[in-house]
Amino acid sequence: MEIGVEVVAALAAVALCAGFFDAIAGGGGLLTVPALLLAGFDPATAIATNKLQGSFGTLSATAAFARAGRIDWRAAAPMAAAAAMGSLAGAAAVRWMPAGFFAAIVPVLLIAVALYFWLGPKMSEDDARRRMTAGLFAGTLAPLIGFYDGIFGPGAGSFYMVGLVTLLGLGLVRATAHTKLLNASSNVASLLFFIAAGLVVWPVGLAMGLCAMVGAQLGSRLAMRKGASLIRPLLIAVCCATAARLLLDPANPLRHAIRQLIGWG
Repeated sequence: MEIGVEVVAALAAVALCAGFFDAIAGGGGLLTVPALLLAGFDPATAIATNKLQGSFGTLSATAAFARAGRIDWRAAAPMAAAAAMGSLAGAAAVRWMPAGFFAAIVPVLLIAVALYFWLGPKMSEDDARRRMTAGLFAGTLAPLIGFYDGIFGPGAGSFYMVGLVTLLGLGLVRATAHTKLLNASSNVASLLFFIAAGLVVWPVGLAMGLCAMVGAQLGSRLAMRKGASLIRPLLIAVCCATAARLLLDPANPLRHAIRQLIGWG
């Protein structure tokens, strides 16, 4: 497909904003995937190209947090590897597992995550008592969320985040740093699958990726400077926005069920 220079420039600008927000609270795909679809990409190509630009952004944010010493590599490396393997399996399973299944349950989970961060215990930048070892997290939740990220994706960063905060007891800034690493791992793994399938539109993905890198650097630095006072409200907003975006899709089975329940058809 032919994409004009002005369209590529517009997509790159969207990726800059998406990289900024994604580095703090996730949800960058809320901006980039609809933009790619609006530009005329078919869904599979849009998701594949989005994984390329998203990988640039999450890797850039991970590098920023790593330079600041916010990542415990000994604990994080097995979790990142498990997330990558789960994502690869998810990308490979796309053709067999209906996306409608995730579209129906993910909004409910995201609203639950938003309520937890809003109404739950006060979040801080200090680590709290852990309820699970990093090894157990790597063997259970990391590959499960990675699988979800590979097969569907919206809200994966929020799910990593709530697991790292509630189960590993990480403070919000450190949890954000480790979330970016896990997100980068699952993004790159599924990207490799999409590259092998020939679905990535390279010129567009690279242009968007370079801008996503800039946005991610700005967002990660602001997150480290502002801490919990910025991350917590943005997390709540992103979870709610992602849930709303999924529910507004006319093809969403949960939306159809709700309409049937209240008698709208």
